[in-house]
Amino acid sequence: MTTTTKYIFVTGGVTSSLGKGIIAASLAKLLQAQGYRTTIQKLDPYINVDPGTLNPYEHGECYVTDDGAETDLDLGHYERFLNVPTSQANNVTTGRIYQSVIEKERRGEFLGKTVQVIPHITDEIKNRVQILGNSGEYDIVITEIGGTVGDIESLPYVEAVRQLKWDLGEHNAIVIHLTLVPFLSAAGELKTKPTQHSVKTLMESGVMADILVCRTEHELPEDLRKKLALFCNVREEAVIQSIDASTIYDVPNLMLEQGLDKVVLKRLNLKSDKPDLTQWNEFLSRHKNPKGEVTIGLIGKYVELQDSYKSILEAFIHAGAANEVKVNVESVHSEYLNDENIKFKLSHLDGILVAPGFGERGIEGKIDAVKYVRENNIPFLGICLGMQMAVIEYSRNVLGMIDANSTEMDDTTKNPVIDLMEEQKSVTHKGGTMRLGAWDCQLHKGSIAAKVYGKELIKERHRHRYEFNSDYREQIEKAGMKATGINPETGLVEIVEIPTHPWFVGVQYHPEYKSTVANPHPLFVAFVKAALKYSKANNNVSMA
Repeated sequence: MTTTTKYIFVTGGVTSSLGKGIIAASLAKLLQAQGYRTTIQKLDPYINVDPGTLNPYEHGECYVTDDGAETDLDLGHYERFLNVPTSQANNVTTGRIYQSVIEKERRGEFLGKTVQVIPHITDEIKNRVQILGNSGEYDIVITEIGGTVGDIESLPYVEAVRQLKWDLGEHNAIVIHLTLVPFLSAAGELKTKPTQHSVKTLMESGVMADILVCRTEHELPEDLRKKLALFCNVREEAVIQSIDASTIYDVPNLMLEQGLDKVVLKRLNLKSDKPDLTQWNEFLSRHKNPKGEVTIGLIGKYVELQDSYKSILEAFIHAGAANEVKVNVESVHSEYLNDENIKFKLSHLDGILVAPGFGERGIEGKIDAVKYVRENNIPFLGICLGMQMAVIEYSRNVLGMIDANSTEMDDTTKNPVIDLMEEQKSVTHKGGTMRLGAWDCQLHKGSIAAKVYGKELIKERHRHRYEFNSDYREQIEKAGMKATGINPETGLVEIVEIPTHPWFVGVQYHPEYKSTVANPHPLFVAFVKAALKYSKANNNVSMA
């Protein structure tokens, strides 16, 4: 097989959560900074067709692409690092693989053959891996294999990698194995045995690692690197240290210092230059040397797991750097927020974001939070469900509709200011059936949103079933809450603002999905700026 696209496979061993996604994104950044057109895809071994039906506690946030794919949160890292949009092709699950193969079998495409893991499942995986490479848009495709080597779920993927390495030929495909070198405090030394066993397990599947990336809390001494190279059958230069970093945005520079990009390009028979990380390092400098700080409350109901709001937290890092401030995000569980403790929990905050979510748990706490910020002129940003809570709160406490609600929470409410979209009313399947992907939004001249974006037509990503009920728009606008962003095709309300409030914006879409290091999202940048202004006016915070 001849190919012009090079493939890099990233596997993981010893334990999960070592950071394959960050290593893949960091390597991609280094390759991109040398002029190579690079993309990353994630192969997830779970049987869900996509993470869209997963509880955030199970798998963190569900990320959404422009073309409406509900994907693993690692795709967020890929976009934030590379500033290149991902798509349906960038995330594949075991559920999607098997679904596709079974549909082909039902159509008779296998001509009566017995359908088996090898070759049918592995062929499907190989085809999915090469979709991006065959598009002609990329020089290098990095494929992250989810899970841990040795897991039953990952075996078909590892077998597909073995076959692809053979199919693609020498210098066209390499394997990077991310592993753990733990430090045993009782013995006072780093231990290589877990890595040796992990590499052995990979080799038992017929795949030999070309490069080892070793996660560690301590520097790897030279003799230990030699030992790993000897016992794991890799060159010494291909034993890469990945030491704990203060921020994930340090990792590209750490991998550059270790020479990961040079080793990779050498193995792929490609030219290696010094990466241009000027813009990246300017961001890092602003991030690490803030001239002030603000504290923003994140009101949500999945706050125990930080990955539930991963894109929001990263968007605050980008916006903080753009404003040269440190953004302290204080998580507030909406389920435990009430009239008695709300002042104690919210009064010291410089801004409040009411987060997305589904279902009725913690809803009243979110509504109470909106009321508090509205009455106390604290900067407010509501995202998706957060925007809907702002509409419900305003309807109840300003318009006097005490039973105003969303039909998601109360399908008998007499004032459904938030209601199910008409096309959703006949939907019975939950997966992939929401309003998903990028949609146009027309902004009203003079609105906060129009000033923030600097243009009148924007495109943002959505993930929801319920909408602002346009039957109530005239009433609500007369009372002072304005619809300042409208979908030009459907007429649905995308943005609400309160012009008499210093900074009060609710958006039906998810701006956090489009915030990157190179392009911090303007809505988050403006929100942090408003929080800084509020902080200086109310707390006399001095700039450093």
